[in-house]
Amino acid sequence: MPHITPEVIGAKLILRGIHLDLTDAMKAIIHEKIGRLLRHEPRIDRIRLDVELDKTKTSQAHFIAKAHIEIYGPDLVASVDSEDAYKSIDLLIDKLDGLLRKRHSELKEKRHHPHAVELGAPLPKTV
Repeated sequence: MPHITPEVIGAKLILRGIHLDLTDAMKAIIHEKIGRLLRHEPRIDRIRLDVELDKTKTSQAHFIAKAHIEIYGPDLVASVDSEDAYKSIDLLIDKLDGLLRKRHSELKEKRHHPHAVELGAPLPKTV
Protein backbone atom coordinates (compact mmCIF):
# COMPACT_ATOMS: atom_id res chain seq x y z
CA MET A 1 0.00 0.00 0.00
CA PRO A 2 1.63 3.28 -1.06
CA HIS A 3 2.37 5.98 1.49
CA ILE A 4 0.47 9.16 0.70
CA THR A 5 2.47 12.26 1.56
CA PRO A 6 1.00 15.73 2.11
CA GLU A 7 2.71 16.84 -1.13
CA VAL A 8 0.83 14.16 -3.11
CA ILE A 9 -2.47 15.19 -1.51
CA GLY A 10 -1.73 18.86 -2.19
CA ALA A 11 -0.99 18.12 -5.83
CA LYS A 12 -4.19 16.14 -6.38
CA LEU A 13 -6.63 18.16 -4.25
CA ILE A 14 -8.42 21.37 -5.21
CA LEU A 15 -10.27 22.93 -2.26
CA ARG A 16 -12.77 25.74 -2.53
CA GLY A 17 -14.99 27.50 -0.03
CA ILE A 18 -18.10 29.08 -1.52
CA HIS A 19 -19.58 31.93 0.56
CA LEU A 20 -17.25 31.00 3.43
CA ASP A 21 -13.55 30.91 4.23
CA LEU A 22 -12.08 27.49 4.91
CA THR A 23 -10.23 27.49 8.23
CA ASP A 24 -6.85 25.83 8.68
CA ALA A 25 -8.46 23.19 10.90
CA MET A 26 -11.05 22.39 8.23
CA LYS A 27 -8.35 22.17 5.55
CA ALA A 28 -6.30 19.82 7.77
CA ILE A 29 -9.28 17.51 8.31
CA ILE A 30 -10.07 17.48 4.60
CA HIS A 31 -6.45 16.63 3.73
CA GLU A 32 -6.46 13.80 6.28
CA LYS A 33 -9.71 12.32 4.95
CA ILE A 34 -8.71 12.70 1.29
CA GLY A 35 -5.55 10.74 2.13
CA ARG A 36 -7.81 7.80 3.02
CA LEU A 37 -9.41 7.92 -0.45
CA LEU A 38 -6.02 8.12 -2.18
CA ARG A 39 -4.75 5.10 -0.21
CA HIS A 40 -7.73 3.07 -1.44
CA GLU A 41 -7.40 4.15 -5.06
CA PRO A 42 -3.97 5.48 -6.11
CA ARG A 43 -5.09 6.03 -9.74
CA ILE A 44 -7.10 9.13 -8.81
CA ASP A 45 -5.87 12.03 -10.94
CA ARG A 46 -7.58 14.94 -9.18
CA ILE A 47 -10.21 15.63 -6.51
CA ARG A 48 -12.12 18.91 -6.48
CA LEU A 49 -13.94 19.51 -3.19
CA ASP A 50 -16.26 22.46 -2.62
CA VAL A 51 -17.79 23.44 0.72
CA GLU A 52 -20.67 25.87 0.26
CA LEU A 53 -22.60 27.91 2.81
CA ASP A 54 -26.23 28.16 1.72
CA LYS A 55 -28.59 30.51 3.58
CA THR A 56 -31.36 30.52 0.99
CA LYS A 57 -33.34 27.49 2.24
CA THR A 58 -33.75 28.53 5.88
CA SER A 59 -32.56 31.28 8.17
CA GLN A 60 -30.01 28.84 9.66
CA ALA A 61 -26.70 28.07 8.03
CA HIS A 62 -26.82 25.07 5.72
CA PHE A 63 -23.59 23.53 4.39
CA ILE A 64 -23.27 21.66 1.10
CA ALA A 65 -20.14 19.62 0.40
CA LYS A 66 -19.57 18.61 -3.23
CA ALA A 67 -16.77 16.55 -4.75
CA HIS A 68 -15.68 15.61 -8.24
CA ILE A 69 -13.11 12.82 -8.59
CA GLU A 70 -11.25 12.59 -11.88
CA ILE A 71 -10.24 8.97 -12.34
CA TYR A 72 -9.76 6.52 -15.20
CA GLY A 73 -13.13 5.85 -16.74
CA PRO A 74 -16.20 7.88 -15.79
CA ASP A 75 -15.63 10.54 -13.14
CA LEU A 76 -17.29 10.24 -9.73
CA VAL A 77 -19.48 13.07 -8.47
CA ALA A 78 -21.13 13.30 -5.05
CA SER A 79 -22.91 15.92 -2.95
CA VAL A 80 -24.05 15.99 0.69
CA ASP A 81 -25.73 18.67 2.77
CA SER A 82 -26.24 19.15 6.52
CA GLU A 83 -26.36 21.83 9.20
CA ASP A 84 -22.67 21.43 10.12
CA ALA A 85 -19.71 21.89 7.75
CA TYR A 86 -17.62 19.15 9.39
CA LYS A 87 -20.53 16.71 9.29
CA SER A 88 -21.04 17.48 5.59
CA ILE A 89 -17.38 16.76 4.90
CA ASP A 90 -17.49 13.48 6.87
CA LEU A 91 -20.62 12.31 5.07
CA LEU A 92 -19.17 13.29 1.70
CA ILE A 93 -15.93 11.36 2.28
CA ASP A 94 -17.93 8.30 3.38
CA LYS A 95 -20.08 8.56 0.24
CA LEU A 96 -17.02 8.89 -2.01
CA ASP A 97 -15.39 5.94 -0.26
CA GLY A 98 -18.49 3.86 -0.95
CA LEU A 99 -18.50 4.91 -4.61
CA LEU A 100 -14.84 3.96 -4.99
CA ARG A 101 -15.41 0.58 -3.30
CA LYS A 102 -18.43 -0.11 -5.51
CA ARG A 103 -16.48 0.81 -8.62
CA HIS A 104 -13.60 -1.44 -7.58
CA SER A 105 -15.85 -4.43 -6.85
CA GLU A 106 -17.67 -4.01 -10.18
CA LEU A 107 -14.38 -3.92 -12.09
CA LYS A 108 -13.13 -6.95 -10.17
CA GLU A 109 -16.35 -8.84 -10.89
CA LYS A 110 -16.11 -7.98 -14.57
CA ARG A 111 -12.48 -9.09 -14.69
CA HIS A 112 -13.09 -12.45 -12.96
CA HIS A 113 -16.42 -13.29 -14.62
CA PRO A 114 -16.32 -12.19 -18.25
CA HIS A 115 -19.39 -12.77 -20.37
CA ALA A 116 -19.57 -13.98 -23.96
CA VAL A 117 -19.90 -11.49 -26.78
CA GLU A 118 -22.03 -12.26 -29.82
CA LEU A 119 -20.60 -11.19 -33.15
CA GLY A 120 -22.90 -10.28 -36.04
CA ALA A 121 -20.79 -12.08 -38.65
CA PRO A 122 -18.59 -15.16 -38.67
CA LEU A 123 -14.88 -14.61 -38.11
CA PRO A 124 -12.68 -14.85 -41.22
CA LYS A 125 -10.43 -17.89 -41.43
CA THR A 126 -6.70 -17.33 -41.35
CA VAL A 127 -4.26 -19.29 -43.44
